[in-house]
Amino acid sequence: MYSKDEASQIRQAFWTTFGQYIAPQLSADGLKVNWVNYKTGIKYLYFKMDADKRSAVVEILIAHPDAGIQELFFEQFAELRLMLNGYLNEEWEWALNDKDENGKTISRIYKQLDGVSIYNRNDWPQLISFFKPRIIALDEFWSIRQYSFEALK
Repeated sequence: MYSKDEASQIRQAFWTTFGQYIAPQLSADGLKVNWVNYKTGIKYLYFKMDADKRSAVVEILIAHPDAGIQELFFEQFAELRLMLNGYLNEEWEWALNDKDENGKTISRIYKQLDGVSIYNRNDWPQLISFFKPRIIALDEFWSIRQYSFEALK
């Protein structure tokens, strides 16, 4: 078991390694992008990657405090589901009105990889191989479809 400080250092080392690995990859628009802290440009809408001692997840996270607006965002993604799946080359899980670790209501569209640990350096290649194509695919989708969400800003 790791202390909080050791665990934090390992997590930071992973994300630094991942960031360095993916840094040469330009966005779908040909721009440099911070892949680890991807910015959608829309408040309360995030493309997130996370890993812990048991799993990894890539997600579209909708955290708008207004439940009605949060649902509108979710419905807009649902209308684009076939296109999104085409970019991702796989089906993701869809959760309207889920709860985050703090009990706050969120909605999310996500893909989870079980049986990996960010604390096991031997799992890092598998984690990188999980995260990289999915965050790039989200960027490609977002490059074309972000304008569908402009009215919801």
